[in-house]
Order: sequence, then C-alpha cells, then structure tokens
Amino acid sequence: MKIGVMGAGAVGCYYGAMLARAGHDVTLVGRESFVAAVRASGLTLEAGGGSVVVAARASTDPDALNSADLILFCVKSADTATAGGQLAGSKAPMLCLQNGVDNPERLAAVLGRPAVPVAVYVAVEMAGPAHVKHLGRGDLIMGPFVGSDAVASAFAAAGIPVKVSDEVVAAQWQKLITNCAYNALSAITRMQYGRLVQMPGVTDAMTEAATEAAAVGRALGVALPELDMKPIFDIAVSMAAQYSSTAQDLMRHKPTEIDYLNGYVVSQGAALGIPTPVNRVLVTLVRALERA
Repeated sequence: MKIGVMGAGAVGCYYGAMLARAGHDVTLVGRESFVAAVRASGLTLEAGGGSVVVAARASTDPDALNSADLILFCVKSADTATAGGQLAGSKAPMLCLQNGVDNPERLAAVLGRPAVPVAVYVAVEMAGPAHVKHLGRGDLIMGPFVGSDAVASAFAAAGIPVKVSDEVVAAQWQKLITNCAYNALSAITRMQYGRLVQMPGVTDAMTEAATEAAAVGRALGVALPELDMKPIFDIAVSMAAQYSSTAQDLMRHKPTEIDYLNGYVVSQGAALGIPTPVNRVLVTLVRALERA
C-alpha cells in the first residue's frame, strides 16, 4: 500500500517505520529537521536491542499524501483541526492514532467525512531527529471501515497487531482512563512508570484520577466495564522505562496535550456536574510547569 503519515512524532515514526520495513511505500509529513534527517540517512527504528534503517519518503508538504491509499493521522491533539484541513482533499481512509477521545469527531468535522478511531497501545520515544526507539507493545484497536480487515491483515504482516472492533470508543476511553492515571504524574515527577508507582501515595492518586475519569465516561454513555486498576498498574511493569507523552513534551519544552487528557475529564465533568478534584489538580500543575 501507499501509506501516508501525518505527524512525524514518535507514534507516527514507529508505525511508519514498521510498515516501510515490511515493504509498503510510506511517506511521512513532518518538520524540516525531520525531513532533512530522513533524506540524509533514512528513518532509524530501534527495537528489541537492535536497530535498522528503513527507506521512507519525507516531506513538509501535506499534499505529498494526496495519492496515499491510507493515512495515519498522528499529530498532537491541539493541531487536529489545522492538520485535518490540510488533508481535506484526500479521499483515503484516515486512521486517527492520537491521544484523547474526541479527536476522531473533531477531525471528521474538518474533513466532512468520518475519521476512523484507533486506540493506540505503544511505548515509544524519539531518540533523534529521524530515530524512533520502541520501548514496549505496539498493538492497535481500530474501528471498522470499508477495507478495514485487509488493512488489519497488512498491519499484522508488518508486525503490528490490530483488532477491528465496534467497541473502539470504549477502548479509547479505557486508554484515556489509563492516561489520566499516568501522564500527568509522570510529567510532574519526571519519572518513568516503573519508578513512579513505587513512590508512596502514587498508586492511590492514580486510582482516584482513574475513578473520576471512568465516572465521567459512564455519564457520557460510554459502555465501560467496572474499573480494574490491576491492568493499569501492570503497565508499570510492561512499560517500566516509559515516560508519559506529557513528560516527554515538558522535557522538550513543548506544549502538552493535558487539555485533551485529564483536562477533558475535568471539562466534561464540570458540564455534567461530576466532581473531578484530583484530575483538576493534576491539570493545574502540568499547566504551571508548561508556563515555567
């Protein structure tokens, strides 16, 4: 397939590299520094204790994705409307590989057609301008669309496990609940997950943040199972070396997505009359660190 990646951050680079390594024609749209690095020496994928350089195209121009059969939409949540508008001429299925739960809806409003919601479970970070480092997992839960089974098969052949599910929105909410437990606390403490959960009181705070998020999701009509913190805490084992995306943004002096994670729970909770005091404090602290 001809695959476009809009947003050459860690998530976009990882899945783009995996698909390019499997022989697909991949074009990534990113910043000038990224494009220059790819054109100079390719895209480096570091995983499993080794690294490989894969051949991929790179451009700063979204029009480079006009001929793509499939587009992975991987920009930061704050850039959804702007980046989506730059792809409005494309007719390719648009897979929304982003944090938060409202991006597919916001992207669809710009495109004038549905965007495909995807729950992403991967631990990755950028180790250089065109060097992505894989730290754990890599599976996806994807909403159904015309051709979704063929896409899932192609991804699986590339080493990317995919489940096509009508319950993808609930999966996105379960990921949001997990993000509410980890992201802000990892960012505030600048700790990796494995060390974070060992700090006194942290797991209690994580449980309270997750409980608030789940209550908001249920009030919005999302069919969520009873909250089980064990699989959430297990992530500190399977992704022990991972810093949250919010922590990575702060350490690179970039704006975070906190308003689309814990902040989304706070805003929706306020509209519904559901108290979210723990998430509110976490949002306040991350915003303060952004400004500092």
